[in-house]
Amino acid sequence: MSDTFEVSLRNGKGSRDSQRLRRQGLVPAILYGHGEKSVSLSATCEAIKAAVRHGSRVVNLTGAVKTSALVRELQWDTYGVEPIHIDFLRVSASDRIRVKVPVHVKGECPGQRAGGLVNLVMHEVELQCTADHVPEFVYANVGHLELGHTIKVKDLELLHGATPAAELEETVVTCLIPGKKAEELATPTGGVEPEVIGRKAAEEGEAEAGKE
Repeated sequence: MSDTFEVSLRNGKGSRDSQRLRRQGLVPAILYGHGEKSVSLSATCEAIKAAVRHGSRVVNLTGAVKTSALVRELQWDTYGVEPIHIDFLRVSASDRIRVKVPVHVKGECPGQRAGGLVNLVMHEVELQCTADHVPEFVYANVGHLELGHTIKVKDLELLHGATPAAELEETVVTCLIPGKKAEELATPTGGVEPEVIGRKAAEEGEAEAGKE
């Protein structure tokens, strides 16, 4: 369910007008996109904070304008406490948009029972999806994640026709022993002794010396 913002037209411009709005509990905003003229607006600070809590990406604007809009950019104050400006992009339900969505880990990881530590490397992933089906989050299922293995973007659980906009081979979750890398936990195959760089050259040098 989308959050609804009641917005008002904003006639003033500049930092002084923005400060005046913020003292009134309002946040300056701008609406643009779909080839239409940009409109300067304001919305209540509380409505914006509520949308952030709900994880809303697409909202319904009412009041001075009536349209669905993507929260394109939200700026915060120095302390990251109060919103100070918001950009809205006009969208329709069928528009395919790019959004960043939080990644949640689910399941019991078998690699943990072997002493591994699950690490969420990518906290949010960029997706392409329709404006009316923007997920609040996506799942990385660690139910089959063994020690030394990883979950990549291509392994994420996506719904409603969403597709990754990030590289499919990017690592999202790892299960490693602290201080170890994934390749260090890989089991050698075939009993072949790994070549030590520099050792062969040294052995050849000793052989040459023995011929003299």
